[in-house]
Amino acid sequence: MKYSRLFGKTVREEPKNASNISHKLLYKAGFIRESVAGRYYFLTLGNIVRKKIMAVIKEEMDKAGAQEVLAPTLHPLELWEETNRVSSSNFELMTVKDRRGAGFALGGTAEEMIVDLVRKFQISYRDLPFNLYQFSTKFRDEIRAKGGLIRAREFTMKDGYSFHATEEDFDKEYQNMSDTYSRLFSRLGLDTIPVPADNGYFGGDYCHEFDVLCDGGESLFFTNEDGSYIAHEDIAEFKLEDMNPDEEILPMEIIEQPEWVKTMDDNQKHYGQPIWKYLKNVVYKNRVTGEIIIASIRGDLDVNKNKLEHVLDAVGLLDDASDEDLESIGTKSGYVHCWGNTDSRVKYVGDNSLRTVRNFIGGQKSDDKDSINVNYGRDFEHDITADIALAKEGFYDPQGKSRLTLKKGLEVGNIFQLGQHYPKLMKGTEFDDADGKTKMYYMGCYGIGVERTLAAIVECHNDSKGIIWPDVVSPFKYHLISDNDPEAIKLAESIYEKVKDDCLWDERSNSMGEKFADADLIGCTYRIVCSKRSMQNGGLEVKRRDSDQIRFVKDINELLSETE
Repeated sequence: MKYSRLFGKTVREEPKNASNISHKLLYKAGFIRESVAGRYYFLTLGNIVRKKIMAVIKEEMDKAGAQEVLAPTLHPLELWEETNRVSSSNFELMTVKDRRGAGFALGGTAEEMIVDLVRKFQISYRDLPFNLYQFSTKFRDEIRAKGGLIRAREFTMKDGYSFHATEEDFDKEYQNMSDTYSRLFSRLGLDTIPVPADNGYFGGDYCHEFDVLCDGGESLFFTNEDGSYIAHEDIAEFKLEDMNPDEEILPMEIIEQPEWVKTMDDNQKHYGQPIWKYLKNVVYKNRVTGEIIIASIRGDLDVNKNKLEHVLDAVGLLDDASDEDLESIGTKSGYVHCWGNTDSRVKYVGDNSLRTVRNFIGGQKSDDKDSINVNYGRDFEHDITADIALAKEGFYDPQGKSRLTLKKGLEVGNIFQLGQHYPKLMKGTEFDDADGKTKMYYMGCYGIGVERTLAAIVECHNDSKGIIWPDVVSPFKYHLISDNDPEAIKLAESIYEKVKDDCLWDERSNSMGEKFADADLIGCTYRIVCSKRSMQNGGLEVKRRDSDQIRFVKDINELLSETE
């Protein structure tokens, strides 16, 4: 392609409010443009790279034994109602109605659709296992559509679903997909780490997200010193330590307290005790049932809402309680009590850390009163006690071997164990085994965000001049630059005719410095310079984008023999 004809040229300005390097570079290099928040046009260069990424994914999925299909983008809303996911997803489900009033969801994920497809057939054990995948547009009305392609509201996903007669057979495919993902991401220039994570609204018992260590990432996970423990912050555990096991347990007292003492900081100023000595209460509301959840935890810890949702079997359903919610149960912010509310809508959940402190301070019920020497199990108990604490850097791993380190990664793929979650929720999802008995199949789910993967490649492969594309996804293999010398132009034309299927030729009359800068910004694998100077030096000037070395070759045939 001739650069003068390319739709979408380089620019020097950065997009407004861009914080990620991938967002800045893809915009400046002429790969993307934003339509509205979270939705992007892919310009010519961007679409070439996007298709190359999809080609690698397809090749590896096919090699792994998966079969490509394609489901409709509009999902009948009753399918999502069948699995009770209309309200429980961690993104706002986008819905539309047709002229007859039938409701549809714009697919954010496709578990219901693929299960519905499978149940249209009479499946027997002879048909199992199989793995179906697709490339399809997904819609998620994200609250924060920031970071360019890293968090978009409309994007392409490779989502796959496997079906198995037994859990043992599923385990084999789970490992097969894990190996496949590691291999394909490596081909794309991404060194990924499979991180145990939470299945969230997908269902099932476990999953792994494939993260690339990246400052621009949004995924946080913990590791210990030797790498024997790794877990996403949503599920990470740590060793709880008794804070004051030798302290004498004292009688609980209700004491006078200055009215200015309202916050945790106020308490520390007033009592002068370490933060772990105080009781902390965090209040949530189940948006479906209306239940008010008062979660109690040691003062130096924070509630992990994800863990709490799993404890309550309310994944994706908890919102922060409003002032109105607190008022409805007879309290207000700063005065939420650890016990004693008899409203039928209130449920108390305590963290295991409540058992690690003797003589807590906390339990304020009014402006001028507080409770001291409060002990869990003697003075109050909760409906549920469980691990609902957020892990923090510096805590010991669950075995107490070494301290946890927090890592930041960019999630590019996931593999999920779904088990029998969807077969149990959707009717007609059984199969007949060899003995003619009706059984439910096991499912797995495997996703890759294509555009997010593209952004991750740029986050990991760049320098101060621009993008450095791995060879397999470079928009063009050769970026040919010619000066205004007639002989150089003539030679460049002959070169272009030989490699034009994989070549971007900057034949403009712009300065060579400007052309070099554009080539570095775009990031094609080889820069070939055809100029009066290069011809005087024996032929063509060649430089790989990922190297500082410049060399001269006699002609294009010499280069082709080296690179093909």
